[in-house]
Amino acid sequence: MKNTTRNILLVSFFSLAATQVYAGTCELKFTRSACPGKEEISFKKCNGAASCSEFLEAASAADCATQATQACENKRLDITKSKVINATFDEKPIKTSAGSDDFCTDYKNKAAEFNKCS
Repeated sequence: MKNTTRNILLVSFFSLAATQVYAGTCELKFTRSACPGKEEISFKKCNGAASCSEFLEAASAADCATQATQACENKRLDITKSKVINATFDEKPIKTSAGSDDFCTDYKNKAAEFNKCS
């Protein structure tokens, strides 16, 4: 009886382990353009620089691309003029469905959120 219970537990464990999705590394490379005089605030997320990278887990290159496009959101319309976001998945460059390196070109709210400095 003990062997049967142990075997059931082992099978259950390996079944769960087999269903785990491999997570790759998604690097988002941000380059911000600040509204005039707002560079310090706009670049704060990159420790004062216009460009920096953020590393995330992604299940696939497509997932990484989705995260890159979502990162284009700009809530600080009078601080950050625009963003360019390039991405790599497991150190391989990825592009938008239209073939662009800049995922913000596919961002649906680009016209409403970019180039709105007062």
